[in-house]
Amino acid sequence: MAELTSDIAADDGVIVRDLTMRFGDALVQKDLCFHIQRASIFVIMGVSGCGKSTLLRHMIDLQHSGNGDISFDGQRLWSSDRNERAALQRRIGVLFQSTALWSSMTVGENVALPLQLHTPLRPGEISDQVAFKLALVGLAGQEDKMPSELSGGMQKRAGLARAIALDPDYLFLDEPSAGLDPITSQRLDALILRLRDALQLSVIAVTHELPSIFTIADDSIYLDNQTHTAIAHGDPCELARHSTSASVRAFLNREPLDDDA
Repeated sequence: MAELTSDIAADDGVIVRDLTMRFGDALVQKDLCFHIQRASIFVIMGVSGCGKSTLLRHMIDLQHSGNGDISFDGQRLWSSDRNERAALQRRIGVLFQSTALWSSMTVGENVALPLQLHTPLRPGEISDQVAFKLALVGLAGQEDKMPSELSGGMQKRAGLARAIALDPDYLFLDEPSAGLDPITSQRLDALILRLRDALQLSVIAVTHELPSIFTIADDSIYLDNQTHTAIAHGDPCELARHSTSASVRAFLNREPLDDDA
């Protein structure tokens, strides 16, 4: 079970405390407590419909439908004033499941947009940053392509380049491997690991893809759709072997779950 220990400093990474999420009277998840260390990859996992993406949207401040607290390096998300909240949001990069690239803009224009909106950089400086970020994700020289001209894997990379345009401290990934073939997914996992190491990013990924979970995760929680809370917390490789929950072991080992388990 995900728990917070007393030796965690208040300004150390991301802390989610006593978070309960609801839609009206419908409970999504309750009493979520976990800590995400800096420069680590933390995976939120569970079966479809358990609330993984809802949790991600709460953590990036797109939703606030319950009680609890989320803090980034000691700064509380929902109790910050408007300016502090906006500054915190600029420290967060997001790759959405659909990539959410603007179809009417080139790849370079998509990556440039956050820099134009949130920095005082001049056009030439922005162009240099765009070229650098695209090179980081393996898309050097693709500035003038339209998103529709890219393969699915390249679109994910372009979305990643835009997500890191403002040099965020935290990178959120919503089902990054969705729709990709196994080889392309494997390459994307390798890229995520390289970006974490090169940029010292704290990565929070929502996924149910087991190869990705075992490849990239340093730590994880498992959201249960029956009890509506996190029932496991730790290294997925260890959880697959030693979790006390039959549901978690079945999920991580792709095994059928007995009805009475």
